[in-house]
Amino acid sequence: MESAALLNAIIENAIDGIITIDHRGLIESINPSACKLFQYSPAEVTGKNVSILMPPPDREQHDEYIRRYQQTGRRHIVGIGREVTGLRKDGTLFPFRLAVNEVKYSGRIIYTGFIHDLSREKEAEDQLKEYAAHLEDEVEERTQSLMLSVKELEKAKDEVSISLEKEKELGQLKSRFVSMASHEFRTPLSAVQLSASLIEKYAGQSQTKNISKHVGKIKNAVGNLTTILNDFLSHEKLEAGRVEPSPTVFDLVKLAEEITEEMQLIAKKDQNIIYLHTGSNSKVNLDLNLLKNCIINLIANAIKYSGENTFIEFNTELSKSGCTITVKDNGIGIPDTDQKHLFGAFFRAHNTGNIPGTGLGLHIVARYVRLMNGNVTFKSSINKGTLFTISFPEQ
Repeated sequence: MESAALLNAIIENAIDGIITIDHRGLIESINPSACKLFQYSPAEVTGKNVSILMPPPDREQHDEYIRRYQQTGRRHIVGIGREVTGLRKDGTLFPFRLAVNEVKYSGRIIYTGFIHDLSREKEAEDQLKEYAAHLEDEVEERTQSLMLSVKELEKAKDEVSISLEKEKELGQLKSRFVSMASHEFRTPLSAVQLSASLIEKYAGQSQTKNISKHVGKIKNAVGNLTTILNDFLSHEKLEAGRVEPSPTVFDLVKLAEEITEEMQLIAKKDQNIIYLHTGSNSKVNLDLNLLKNCIINLIANAIKYSGENTFIEFNTELSKSGCTITVKDNGIGIPDTDQKHLFGAFFRAHNTGNIPGTGLGLHIVARYVRLMNGNVTFKSSINKGTLFTISFPEQ
């Protein structure tokens, strides 16, 4: 009874909306947050088809979604969800992110929908767009005021062009940072909070399997936050000029084998990291800590952006021409339009979706490699994978 009361309290006090429906699409329960979002009382929607909360054409197509899933087993909305539009009682629309999960309860199947209101995020995006437009207007006014002569006009146009480009880049950088920070910090903390509550619930039932599951979620969430903080600290040190390479002679193969063993522990199911060294020599004269950070970052990205049952190729080579290190995956790849920005601070490719990341990892890799007088390049194709190459001249 106490466990049921705790679970009910979590649902009733959840910030996000929670709605459950049966196999026919009829609403069985709705929590206060969802009632507030859609402006209905529980009595007004309980027992009615959930399509009452949807605008056309989703309203007319919803029953078909359920029928198709029941016939084929293929879900229309799953897991982490997608952005959709909701219909309030007063007829107004609002954006939200919807995630739906199938739950077996008392011998039958129900569907639980988690609703996260995106209204404020969309308003913030609109305000940023208005601010960017305002900046462009101000730059244009400055340009007009500098039209004193043909020579001065040409000089002014060049200056304003450069200024405008820098302002746009700064605005895009700030926008990406705000969007990334608000999502990447909030999501892990939410996972920690919910999993901690569920651990307390399961602890009273001695459900070791469920406890281990949510402890794992807490560890992953804390790990994500630790990575984010480490990236920000490394970036701050680089910007402040406080990173100085300290070359030492060490065994590259030994370091690579240690990294391979360490990263294999965090790889996805049936992901295998294959390491190979070429060359009779294994000694290099580089900064061990900086190089280790670079390799771990590249392999971590390969793990993150590749699926299960895949291979990650990790190679080192020492020859007369120098040292070469490569990391190759078969993951989602990098869009052509994003490749020129890949090593920029806080930049993330448009196809990364909800995969966690700060947009700082590759920027830090490039900076560290340059500090060691090396070079980093890559080749990538969408859905075919990416090959990163780090090279250092002859030692």
